[in-house]
Amino acid sequence: MSGAEPMQNPQGPPGRHPWSRYVAMGDSFTEGIGDPEPSSPGGYRGWADRVAEELGRGHDDFAYANLAVRGRLLQQVIDRQLAPCLALKPDLVTLSAGGNDLIRPGGDPDALAERLDPVVQILTLSGATVVLFNGPDTGSSVLGRVRSKVAIYNENLRTIAARHDAIIADMWSLRQLKDPQMWDEDRLHFSPLGHHTIAAMVLESLNVQHTLEPLAPKPLPPRSWREARTEDLVWAREYFVPWVVRRLRRRSSGDGIAPKRPTPGPVFGPGVPLGSGEGPLGSEDAVRQ
Repeated sequence: MSGAEPMQNPQGPPGRHPWSRYVAMGDSFTEGIGDPEPSSPGGYRGWADRVAEELGRGHDDFAYANLAVRGRLLQQVIDRQLAPCLALKPDLVTLSAGGNDLIRPGGDPDALAERLDPVVQILTLSGATVVLFNGPDTGSSVLGRVRSKVAIYNENLRTIAARHDAIIADMWSLRQLKDPQMWDEDRLHFSPLGHHTIAAMVLESLNVQHTLEPLAPKPLPPRSWREARTEDLVWAREYFVPWVVRRLRRRSSGDGIAPKRPTPGPVFGPGVPLGSGEGPLGSEDAVRQ
């Protein structure tokens, strides 16, 4: 399946699709950081879980695994997730990696693309449909200083996708992500609303009908310059400085953390225990591998 055109009317009853085994690879973005949900594995839901929930509706044999771990660099994703992913024999793979590399000093978008290209080739040759994520437009965020590197990496990703018949999940063009309410309070990860919006975009990129309704964020109340400055100082103390210190010490927030869903299994929405016979995917028997 090559680069699919977005559906004209993606909302509505879940549509049929050809996938039965979905594996997500990546870092904190794919793990779901910023979208806390105590009843989900690892304590986070995220866009990948939301996509899997929709893909599993009405599909008796659908199973999902999520190998992503926060803080991973591109090479770490390749070294620690590629082989396990292939061993699970997925027919759908989402791969988002390289963002942590780009925001580090010296992050080279061309060198990253060279490392990523053979990985995408291996995944597509395995028979899986591969979805790659380009980076969002960071021009108006705290990551604005890396905007040019993100843009270069995005163009490289488009070349890789065209070469290997992969699909691009286009976050750069998702203008809703410019709204501050789409971002977590740490300004580095997406909020539940952001993850929800991205999940809908991914499903549309796959030409899959879904039930995710677009949510319009409420406008933020006006702030004085003193309030804005205070918020910036609090953010720097609580989030930015600890992040810089970890990078200087060559440590990661994902050190010692295992993947949230290391093996494929049925997907139930948050708050619905496995085996309850209820939830977005129907009965337990309807979603067994």
